[in-house]
Amino acid sequence: MPEPDPTRILVCDDQPLVRAGYRTILSAQPDFDVVGVAEDGVEAVRLALEQRPDVVLMDIRMPRLDGIQATRQLAGPESVHAPKVLVVTTFNLDQYVFEALRAGASGFLLKDTPPPDLIAAVRTVAAGNALLAPEVTRRLIGRFGERIRQHDTQREETLAALTDREREVLHLLAAGMSNAEIADALFIGTETVKTYVSRILAKLHLRDRVQAVVLAHRIGLTVPGD
Repeated sequence: MPEPDPTRILVCDDQPLVRAGYRTILSAQPDFDVVGVAEDGVEAVRLALEQRPDVVLMDIRMPRLDGIQATRQLAGPESVHAPKVLVVTTFNLDQYVFEALRAGASGFLLKDTPPPDLIAAVRTVAAGNALLAPEVTRRLIGRFGERIRQHDTQREETLAALTDREREVLHLLAAGMSNAEIADALFIGTETVKTYVSRILAKLHLRDRVQAVVLAHRIGLTVPGD
């Protein structure tokens, strides 16, 4: 049986040492191929169009074009052959995480993430799964939930599209719960939770659970502290 093609990765960060570190860590994996490095969003967009990476590791704070705008160009609703964008952020400085997720990112990591977790994260998003750590989600909700809900124009339409049980699952998903935690809370199996999540994504025309979490907070389905 032939070996699968390696995951093609583009690294984008404005700090040379960070770029070099990511490249060294990721290139050491036999199933990864780092096809380029970029020092800002403009270069990231150019290289992504040339190299067609599967995953872009994207910093947010960069000159010329920041990571949010670059993510929107690469993975937004108008993009074609969009890569998976994994945003890397510094919690204490970065108030733009939700905006990056709304722009099309598949997830995010903190900059002090240990190398094994970085490698696992790239594999997670490359496989088509969203990366949204529950404990990080809860902190983000507390900091940015109110600002996001100021843009609510979809609440009634969204809720009308879902069954009561699907609303429950979305509520718990938005609170940062994993599938296993949702299953325990609702006394159902994890496979059943996966089915509900898939239905929610299909009904609301969402790409992944990251977008579901952002939508839930934008329409005020949950409040900080839930």
